[in-house]
Amino acid sequence: MHDEENEVYYRPDAVGVLLVDEKKKLLLLTRQFRLPAFLNGSESGYLVETCAGLIEETETPEQALRREVMEETGYEVDTYEKVAGVYSSAGGITEFLHLFIARFDSTAEAKEGGGLASENEAVEIIKLTFAEAKAQLARGEFKDAKTLILLQHYFLS
Repeated sequence: MHDEENEVYYRPDAVGVLLVDEKKKLLLLTRQFRLPAFLNGSESGYLVETCAGLIEETETPEQALRREVMEETGYEVDTYEKVAGVYSSAGGITEFLHLFIARFDSTAEAKEGGGLASENEAVEIIKLTFAEAKAQLARGEFKDAKTLILLQHYFLS
């Protein structure tokens, strides 16, 4: 046993959801400002990410994914599969991230998304074709871990 001190941050568990329209070969991602990324050298602080959010105390991961997708994108999803579960930064943060791939219909009418004003969210919706996403992935343009994991899983499966 070593005598050492560790700094650990408690964070609730979360979900990350890659939204896929297989008929149209489209992915639905989000873009939003992330202060920690900006403070750590991201030129603009804006990251393109999968839909994601914290799981509330009374929710299952599946309930949280449906709520977060609606809040951020305005789409309802019923068809999804859990593809992985990971610790987001096991050396210092307790958060466990449940990763899903969900099917959505890009031709369906979406309700208003964009995130919650009460949480100061300003979520921009990004639609990428599979080809665009693969090209950006190959160029290393995605800087968000959950997004990278989910895209790689989807395209390599």
